[in-house]
Amino acid sequence: MKINIGQQEIQFHVEYGSRKKLSIHIDPNGWVTVKAPTRTADEVIMNAVRQHADKILKQLQALEAARTVTLIKEYESEGKFLHLGKYYALHELIETSDRSIEELQRDLKKFYFASCKKIIGERIKIYQKQLKVTPKSFVIEESRTKWGSCNSAKHLTFNYRLAMAPVEVIDYVVIHELCHLLHMNHDRSFWRLVGSVMKDYKSKEEYLARYGQAMTL
Repeated sequence: MKINIGQQEIQFHVEYGSRKKLSIHIDPNGWVTVKAPTRTADEVIMNAVRQHADKILKQLQALEAARTVTLIKEYESEGKFLHLGKYYALHELIETSDRSIEELQRDLKKFYFASCKKIIGERIKIYQKQLKVTPKSFVIEESRTKWGSCNSAKHLTFNYRLAMAPVEVIDYVVIHELCHLLHMNHDRSFWRLVGSVMKDYKSKEEYLARYGQAMTL
């Protein structure tokens, strides 16, 4: 959903659940989520966002400024890097003492590869049971164009940069590729299957489209 405030636009995702009050959350990447009680009317949600628009826009502007800085990677102890949807100082992810920039870049990429392999393995075990499928294998690779892929031999690949995304976004890519074990193309049956496991999968696609550029070394 989205609303326009003057010349500015606020895009947001709505999560419905068994809660009493409506609340608005903004993650470190500027992803706005409205958590609302089940069956809350769209107009109520829109009014709540309008009411807090000034505060939301100020926070989004601050985050955008921070992201612009972090896109220029600073390979030093306090340089900021994404991991599972949050920013961490480089020294919180890898050892930084007595390392050259080249060594830091190499070690950080190794960290992401290892982290991605671990969490992808964990999430595959969860969702392959739900979907009743079993991939033959999976690997982590470096790619500029794909977050994941599945071939006819039931071999899955995943982009190491997914380790920078929130877990729920990683889940979407895992579910997407596991569904390809049953439907190799993107027909209606495929998307119905994806939606049966993750109803809000479109919001995860939007996240990758919007923030994928920041998920880089």
